[in-house]
Amino acid sequence: MSGADGAGTADVPGAGRVVLVVNSGSSSLKYQLVDVSAGGPLASGLVERIGAGDGRATHTDAAGGAFREEVSVADHHAAFAWMLQAFAEHGPSLEEHAPVAVGHRVVQGGARFFEPTVITELVRINIDELSVLAPLHNPANLAGIVAAERAFPSVPHVAVFDTAFHQTMPPEAYLYALDRDLAERHRIRRYGFHGTSHRYVSRAAAAFLGRPVEELKLIVLHLGNGASACAVDGGRSVETSMGMTPLEGLAMGTRSGDLDPAVVLHLQRRAGLGVDEVDDLLNKRSGMLGLGGHGDMRDLTEAATSGDERARVALEVYAHRIRSYVGAYAAQLGRVDAIVFTAGVGENSADVRAMALSGLEGFGVEVDAARNAERSGEARRISPDASRTAVLVVPTNEELEIARQTVEVVAG
Repeated sequence: MSGADGAGTADVPGAGRVVLVVNSGSSSLKYQLVDVSAGGPLASGLVERIGAGDGRATHTDAAGGAFREEVSVADHHAAFAWMLQAFAEHGPSLEEHAPVAVGHRVVQGGARFFEPTVITELVRINIDELSVLAPLHNPANLAGIVAAERAFPSVPHVAVFDTAFHQTMPPEAYLYALDRDLAERHRIRRYGFHGTSHRYVSRAAAAFLGRPVEELKLIVLHLGNGASACAVDGGRSVETSMGMTPLEGLAMGTRSGDLDPAVVLHLQRRAGLGVDEVDDLLNKRSGMLGLGGHGDMRDLTEAATSGDERARVALEVYAHRIRSYVGAYAAQLGRVDAIVFTAGVGENSADVRAMALSGLEGFGVEVDAARNAERSGEARRISPDASRTAVLVVPTNEELEIARQTVEVVAG
């Protein structure tokens, strides 16, 4: 049987095994029970508003049947208890589909973790210490790990880091031009994010093209509410748009993306904003929301189509930033075999795809309007067959990638 990316799974270590994939947020628990050989989920679920007293929980089986419940979940331990009860009452049975391991999404691995890692006490300590670089994410990831270890004490737990794929970037790509001693002391450098998605999609694109990923030079555009670009050379990340935090790079749903650092100083000195206020502004009230009035790309596109000038300009800024990164990465790679769109916006917005690559025809980048307009949940080519650079849409599957990496580690 083939996986969701079209690549065969016969060569996947541990094919046929089941992995529970956990993505733990500060007030949420997202989970998926993945059959690695089939390349898809047996069940998935989400527990929201943990600790708020008015939570919601959903458990969905492979056939799409969903059970929903209003819950009061005090902490992540209680969220896991609800999950286990949901499996027991609504299936599939965790006795019949016992996970061989639990794979955890961990956002920040710093420069310490460059591959999936079996979680030990030392690993937990390191994840905690790296919270200074991801204060909104690593503590929540760690809370999920602790709760999962209590719920599944007899199987290995594996951390898969968002930053790990980008640890192959050379120094000229990850260093900032800051005082070297100061930067090293405070671990200031570019780490990059969305690495699990970029890794999965680059390999899925190679499988679609029928070529070894080691031969390809790709630009992957992960466009969701958060967005990042990645230059992939021979299956290795050599450049990416997000930096020390996910704030750098492309304009996003609510994040500003690239910004003159002096803007922060100006806001503090002239607008009187404090550090936390600037943080909130740049992460939650900027991007397409701040510029165009809508953080959701569907709403923004609809507003622009209806004649909203702010929305139209915001879309142009969004596309302009993507085009700039595509050009820069093409220069770094020397040639581009394919540009690959993925994630919610990248997979579903034909308008964004067309705008982002408009004007690049002279560089061998073309988008076929009819192919681009087609909607599909499968990997597909949206450029003319004869174009020098293939333009693809490849659905991402971070849970499957985490499950595969987890199995590889457990299989040794």
